[in-house]
Amino acid sequence: MARLVFGMNQSLDGYVDHMAFGPSPTLFRHFIEEAQGQAGSVYGRQMYEIMRYWDDEHPEWGAPERAFAAAWRKQPKWVVSRSLTSVGPNARLVESDLEAAIRALKAERSGEIEVAGPNLARSLTELGLIDEYRIYLHPVVLGRGTPYFAGPRPPLRLVAHDRVDEDVIRLTYVPA
Repeated sequence: MARLVFGMNQSLDGYVDHMAFGPSPTLFRHFIEEAQGQAGSVYGRQMYEIMRYWDDEHPEWGAPERAFAAAWRKQPKWVVSRSLTSVGPNARLVESDLEAAIRALKAERSGEIEVAGPNLARSLTELGLIDEYRIYLHPVVLGRGTPYFAGPRPPLRLVAHDRVDEDVIRLTYVPA
C-alpha cells in the first residue's frame, strides 16, 4: 500500500512561495533523490501547471536541473482538476470523487506518493488520506502568502527532524 506524503519548503511564519525562496544546491540534490525514489505524485491544477516547467528542456540548465527533470518526467502523475481537459506526458486526470480515486491509488501502488500543493493537501487532510507531512523550514519570514496548511491544522505527532543543509531543517510529522 502506498503512503501519501505532503512536503514543501516553508518560511518561519508558515508560508509556501516558490518565487520568494528556493532550495540551495544541497537541498536541490536532496529533492532530486526524493523524486527519483517516489512512486509518483498527486497534483492540484495550480501546482501541476507550475511543475509543467520540467516537461521542456531549457538550455540554461545544468546537470542538477536535468536530473530533476528526468526524475519528474519518469514518475507517474495524477492531476486533480475540474477545469483541465487534458494533462501532459505520464499524467492522468482525476476529475471526480477525489476520495475514491486516491484510496484506489494508495491500494494499487506501493512506495511513497508525493502530494504537491497546499490546497490539494487540505482536501486530502480533511479526508484523512495523508500519511506524513514534511516541512522544510527555511530561515525566511514572508509575512503573507499561501500557508503550508491551507485549512484546519490536523493533530500531528513529530516523528523525525534533521538538518538537510546549513539553513534548512526538515520536520516530519504523522497524524496523531
